[in-house]
Amino acid sequence: MADKQISLPAKLINGGIAGLIGVTCVFPIDLAKTRLQNQQNGQRMYSSLSDCLIKTIRSEGYFGMYRGAAVNLTLVTPEKAIKLAANDFFRHHLSKDGKKLTLLREMLAGCGAGTCQVIVTTPMEMLKIQLQDAGRIEAQKKLMAAQAQLSSSPAAAAAAAAEPAVERRPTATQITRELLRSKGIAGLYKGLGATLLRDVPFSIVYFPLFANLNKLGQKDPNVKAPFYVSFLSGCVAGSTAAVAVNPCDVIKTRLQSLQRGVNEDTYSGILDCTKKIWQREGPTAFFKGAYCRALVIAPLFGIAQVVYFVGIAEFLLDLLPKHQA
Repeated sequence: MADKQISLPAKLINGGIAGLIGVTCVFPIDLAKTRLQNQQNGQRMYSSLSDCLIKTIRSEGYFGMYRGAAVNLTLVTPEKAIKLAANDFFRHHLSKDGKKLTLLREMLAGCGAGTCQVIVTTPMEMLKIQLQDAGRIEAQKKLMAAQAQLSSSPAAAAAAAAEPAVERRPTATQITRELLRSKGIAGLYKGLGATLLRDVPFSIVYFPLFANLNKLGQKDPNVKAPFYVSFLSGCVAGSTAAVAVNPCDVIKTRLQSLQRGVNEDTYSGILDCTKKIWQREGPTAFFKGAYCRALVIAPLFGIAQVVYFVGIAEFLLDLLPKHQA
């Protein structure tokens, strides 16, 4: 990739197509990951990925698994496009006369890509997390109310049962307006530092690992690797990088969550969040949802690299009429 001239429109289109396909396929697992990561020492609602998805379907219906998907589908195109195009851009400019990139330069290219993408990733994740976690908080409140009724007097229980349950489900637009009104643009970029802490190391691990795995399937350096090699390389590199940075993802998710469940901690920053998780939940809490994240990232980046290397956008752009000079 480093020795090829970059067609920016093609890279942007490929990244967008890959993001849309990938998010549609794996979003329910991502929702479960967010809910599992946000569970603290309060009322634990879910014990595993399957338990979370089953309870979500029962309480919120099938489309409850896709709460927040609209935000992702809207913003994943620029996010993935920026990430993949930026990596290509940095690899191209870090290469010397088309020579093979050193591992350090590959890592620098990944670092640049991860830094560029947070412009879109941070507000996208901020809105998505509020919508994804809303169902968990609602379910927790219902459970606590039911337990309170059982432990209260019959008259109080009857009065509580008579009260209509009002479920307030804010939309992404409402959340955006409220954040802009109360905190300005900084409200949408809450957790920016934690997002950088996750995405920069992720890209540093992912892109060099993918490039080197993909090369193993190339019979000739000038010929693209087979379809299945690009897919498997993307899956392996993506899942490896995802698990490696999962502690940062847990911290980011906790910091960006505006609503808390019963008896759940609040945090003032990255260090405060890290300290409280370590002290109150133990080191294993940093790997909550790790397998979910691996299941999300593996196909997401596998699909992305297949679309990217097959060159769907190049094919589509070739169909457009070309202006004669």
